[in-house]
Amino acid sequence: MSPSRPTVDLGTGRRSLGQVLDFAWARGPFTASDAMQATALTRSTTIGAIDTLVEIGVLEELPDARAAGEYRAGRPARRFALAPAFGTVVGMDAGDEHLSITVADLAGTTLAHTRTGLRPAQSPAGRRRTIRDQLADTYDSSGATRAALLALCVGVAAPVDRAGQSPPHPLGFWERTNPGLIELLADRAPLVEVRNDALLAASAEGMIGDAVGLRDYIALLAGARLGAGVVVDGHFLYGKHGGVGETFLFDDASEAYASRGLATALETHARDLVATGSVRGPLAALPAEDLTAARVLALAEEGDPGALAVVERTGAGLARVIGVLGNMFDPERIIVCGGIAESIEPVLAAARRRLGPSILHLPAPELIASRLGEDIVVRGAVVHALDGARRISVPRLAEQRLRGAGS
Repeated sequence: MSPSRPTVDLGTGRRSLGQVLDFAWARGPFTASDAMQATALTRSTTIGAIDTLVEIGVLEELPDARAAGEYRAGRPARRFALAPAFGTVVGMDAGDEHLSITVADLAGTTLAHTRTGLRPAQSPAGRRRTIRDQLADTYDSSGATRAALLALCVGVAAPVDRAGQSPPHPLGFWERTNPGLIELLADRAPLVEVRNDALLAASAEGMIGDAVGLRDYIALLAGARLGAGVVVDGHFLYGKHGGVGETFLFDDASEAYASRGLATALETHARDLVATGSVRGPLAALPAEDLTAARVLALAEEGDPGALAVVERTGAGLARVIGVLGNMFDPERIIVCGGIAESIEPVLAAARRRLGPSILHLPAPELIASRLGEDIVVRGAVVHALDGARRISVPRLAEQRLRGAGS
């Protein structure tokens, strides 16, 4: 299952509206009978709630079953759906070297998307300006009005507590990665959240990826750095400072290069083996600047012995990381995520071969590669923003419109 989702609340005496809205959120076209069966409300209460939600613009009435080509006999049923134009959400991935922004309607349909590079050495003030300016440009290109924005979620490469704040880092990295974004963006939407990027990857996997239906899993972002989004018993784990899933405990395990990610580990192992003359063949013939993770993995797929040695060493380091996470959190599945996931299977296979009793006392979790690509964090941010809109912003706006209509 996805992490637990509370039912929306439209205030005292309006629980039926909240139940119908909650049912309609991810349903697609439905009839009053569909809603009545799902909510256990009476027919008159269900129809009354639907009509009210249509009147205030949260739901829209669609062509009836006859017009939709689904009519068989009798009176055609009225059909309804969430009104995507009721509002928009924004998901952002503010990585160390890139900024991805997606604007989506309430059906999750992308209205605008941009991905731009960032300078890792950019000052916090410069990063704030870039994020705010790029957000404005991307949102304006979506064609939506700024008043329609209901929820915004940003993923950052830092621990983030429940209030959207990151603790100080010994080298200042976390403060630069999350330079007060919750305050910077507070005026952009009624609901603004800043979350750890790996946690948002876990959100994406739980809603649209390979963790749908699971209660215990970990999303492991594994490109330039390593971070884990942890879900246990259907709940995201944060910790006091948002540090659950941080991997700096592996910094002293120099041969694993774990906290710096699988791409870094592949490249560092490759350079070490080539520099010491420990490998022969195509890998050994490459200049240092061409010893990239992608090149190593491509050569491994071709059977190059040197590249396979790099893969085995990287897999051994990953196995130790999986051992710690497996023994600590007991997940059913660990999903390796990010742009590197598309070609990381040889490393995963090497890690699986080592997940025995010497590393794991518990049964080994299933170790797989994500199918959600390099934009998994921004996709998770959209999912998170949609859930925030469902629970908070849409009910709040609906309540305001109900009061304005005198309901």
